[in-house]
Amino acid sequence: MISFLVNNKPVRFDGDPDMPLLWALRDHLDLTGTRYGCGIGQCGSCTVHIDGKARRSCVTRVSGLEGKSVVTIEGLAGDNGQLHPVQQAWLEEDVPQCGYCQAGLIMKTVAFLQQHPQPSDEDINAGIDNLCRCGTYVRVRKAIHRAAALSTTGKGETT
Repeated sequence: MISFLVNNKPVRFDGDPDMPLLWALRDHLDLTGTRYGCGIGQCGSCTVHIDGKARRSCVTRVSGLEGKSVVTIEGLAGDNGQLHPVQQAWLEEDVPQCGYCQAGLIMKTVAFLQQHPQPSDEDINAGIDNLCRCGTYVRVRKAIHRAAALSTTGKGETT
């Protein structure tokens, strides 16, 4: 039995400890916002936070989660339903095209902005390595700048 938190709720997993976290989330906990993309940790569609750090859930085994805290896209908004500043910026900049990779991009961006609260375009290019098949990278960059502004000013003004 492996015990950990998912979106601040205790979970006891008694399935295969070698199962990737992605499948435990989707198939056992019915948290389907985390997406399967490549299965080898390259694309980032499956990105979640583990103890505050962005991790690819398709290559993270449940066996390594004992006592840890996992946050998925479903757990990102506040308890009152208020969107996280990154989610709000994503909407304001109309980032998604097909939307498939967006949960992973949002989760990666949240962790990225904790390390780079006022990133340059170069920081974003170096730090955001998730793939988007639709190529919405220009809107992603604009949304990251807007999210940084929302986080610091609360107004979402971009410079």
